[in-house]
Amino acid sequence: MSDCGNCKFGCGANQIKEEKTLIIIKPDAVEKKLVGEIISRFEREGFTIESLKMIAVDRELACTHYCEHDGKPYFDKLIDYITSGHCVAMVLSRIDAIAKARQLMGCTDSKKAEKGTIRGDYGEDVTINVVHGSDSSQSAEREIHLFFH
Repeated sequence: MSDCGNCKFGCGANQIKEEKTLIIIKPDAVEKKLVGEIISRFEREGFTIESLKMIAVDRELACTHYCEHDGKPYFDKLIDYITSGHCVAMVLSRIDAIAKARQLMGCTDSKKAEKGTIRGDYGEDVTINVVHGSDSSQSAEREIHLFFH
């Protein structure tokens, strides 16, 4: 039997890995006083808050964060939106955090997101969509570093 680090019963627990993800509650949600509701949804799904802060995202941070969209027709609208008011940035953790968070948030385009998801219930469109969440472990690592280091 292999030792998984937690026990000596060969349970395979070393294969189950907790992940971290960055979630940003965007200015429209802060303005609509949805911060508590959104955080509660994540907590009810078993997420642990590792770090949390309210932040005014400046243009430099916004451009760095959304750099993969630079040059696209919606880039300026995206930057103007994220810098238009305060945001709440959070590092959340749980097993399979990235996939679970994306499921809970719903489709990026709020008009296409299912009811019962955060974006489906509170978002307006593809830009004004209440929350951002990391889309991969590589993105999570990069984004967490941007917002919390």
